[in-house]
Amino acid sequence: MFILKRQDVEISTIQHPKRDQQVPILHYQGQTFRLISVFKASQEEEAKALWRDLTDNKGKACVLLEEPERFSVWGKIRLDQLGSDTGSHSKIGIFTQASILLLQAVYMDIEDFLGARQAALFQKEMGATLQQWQFPQVSSPEGIKYLLEIDPLSVPVPNWQEHHVITLLQDLHRLGKAYFGNTNFAHPVADKLQDMPEGERSLFISWLNQSPLSKLWH
Repeated sequence: MFILKRQDVEISTIQHPKRDQQVPILHYQGQTFRLISVFKASQEEEAKALWRDLTDNKGKACVLLEEPERFSVWGKIRLDQLGSDTGSHSKIGIFTQASILLLQAVYMDIEDFLGARQAALFQKEMGATLQQWQFPQVSSPEGIKYLLEIDPLSVPVPNWQEHHVITLLQDLHRLGKAYFGNTNFAHPVADKLQDMPEGERSLFISWLNQSPLSKLWH
């Protein structure tokens, strides 16, 4: 839609009506946008790629904000929609839970079959992915350790967007294939998600089959 500079817009925060958090809101020519993702100044191409994907392929009204130290992508929203967005939040929460369970399953397989040294290398490489793509709440060096140790079904999961889940699963598949030498670890997905409630597992697998990941995980 637009590439804007900081002086073109007004940014404020409002209290989310249903969750204990402040939501950044961008105002431009009478329209409101909420933050989708933030990129470093060096990640201009990644920021533009996400922005183009959302506008061209997904048909969303988005702005790309260019600042000296970062780029950010914002999606158009009506403020009265904020209170009703918990449905999509819970859906992405389910996808996040499933992706963490798959991450843990691959890690445990590497530890079991290839040993602790290979598992430690895998942990380091996945941690680099979280840092490179600035995954919310887990982009510190300890972030990967946290993801490998938590029970995602009983504790709050990080507040990710759909593109974070896709990036994680793409990189997880790339690394798994490199470590195992084949892609057998990636299927059947349902077996690795036995702990999830059946309805939520089906929702995730249905989304997976329609996503760019369908050829990797099945």
